[in-house]
Amino acid sequence: MPLALWALTLSAFAIGTTEFVIVGLIPTIAASLGVTVPSAGLLVSLYALGVAVGAPVLTALTGRIPRKQLLLVLMALFTAGNLLAWMAPNYESLMAARVLTGLAHGVFFSIGSTIATGLVAREKAASAIALMFTGLTVALVTGVPLGTFIGQTFGWQATFLAVSLLGVVAIAGSWLLVPSTIPNSKPSSVMAQLAVLKKPRLLLVYAITALGYGGSFIAFTYLAPILQEVAGFAPSSVGLVMLVYGVSVAAGNIWGGKLADKHGPIRALQVVFALLALVLLVLTFTAANPWLVVATVLAWGAVAFGNVPGLQVYVVQRAERDAPHAVDVASGLNIAAFNVGIAIGAWGGGLIVTHLGLMATPWIGALVVVGALGLTTLAGWLDRRDGISAKVIGPRAAVAH
Repeated sequence: MPLALWALTLSAFAIGTTEFVIVGLIPTIAASLGVTVPSAGLLVSLYALGVAVGAPVLTALTGRIPRKQLLLVLMALFTAGNLLAWMAPNYESLMAARVLTGLAHGVFFSIGSTIATGLVAREKAASAIALMFTGLTVALVTGVPLGTFIGQTFGWQATFLAVSLLGVVAIAGSWLLVPSTIPNSKPSSVMAQLAVLKKPRLLLVYAITALGYGGSFIAFTYLAPILQEVAGFAPSSVGLVMLVYGVSVAAGNIWGGKLADKHGPIRALQVVFALLALVLLVLTFTAANPWLVVATVLAWGAVAFGNVPGLQVYVVQRAERDAPHAVDVASGLNIAAFNVGIAIGAWGGGLIVTHLGLMATPWIGALVVVGALGLTTLAGWLDRRDGISAKVIGPRAAVAH
């Protein structure tokens, strides 16, 4: 794989750490700032909303900026957002810092996915995206457990200071490894970009993404409280369970990419969503047993992110066919859909915790994922009706312009 992909992976590691470390610190932040656990959970939603806005809007506005220069600016913004979180004196300022950081996240992954697919042969597109997203999974294996430990030992503010240092390392990596010759996507007019939202088949992909990811985050946002209050783990042990989860995610992410390469994105997504719904349902019954809940979390990690390569490849393939003038924008909107799902899932999870209790989050999340499975099956049926191959939709599927 080209060195540029490894630079993207390095930046994804830093971004993934700051995105997911908040999950392990929700009880700590709630106690420190004097807010409820569902209120602390809103920090997940607000970050995701920053990503959802940043991905499509800022991707469109930055289309003419050279790719390397844009990557450096984005990682500088990311670092600044984490420094502001480190210095945040109250809940409101921490929320603002999270939104700022999310804006950088959104643009990074929208342009990163199309750059990654453009750097490799067509048949390796899903694996290239999976490699970049491996930065997120490695963050779950190392950055999130370590960040959780730092936050519980030295205070949650120290975690954001450590993540800002990761941002500095990512800036250096992008400057050294990413070539200045990366081509820009051809900018589209504003009307052409907005036209993406008029494509029913792309809207269907975005709905699949939001439901598939959001269903998982209904429960994942409140994993730390479940582990502490239901399974009986000490706060210091949460980081270790997050490590188990992250190790499993790392394997599942690569597996998902290979599955999409071999069988096409639709079939891969059907398999992943079915397994994810099953695991969430099982969590409802295993959460009270420390050993069984760890085993369930291990299985959860194996499928939680396995849908990412298939979803990103499928949206690029559909955009090649339905909106070839705005592939970057279409990809950015799918990043937004991921984070709309996270935002609504975390917010909805808070309502569920408030009114139904912690242990209603897994089975309700499973029902939402079943909805994503149904929409995926519908998308596959529509493709077959139109005579489209399960593996390749467009003549240059998953290749960035």
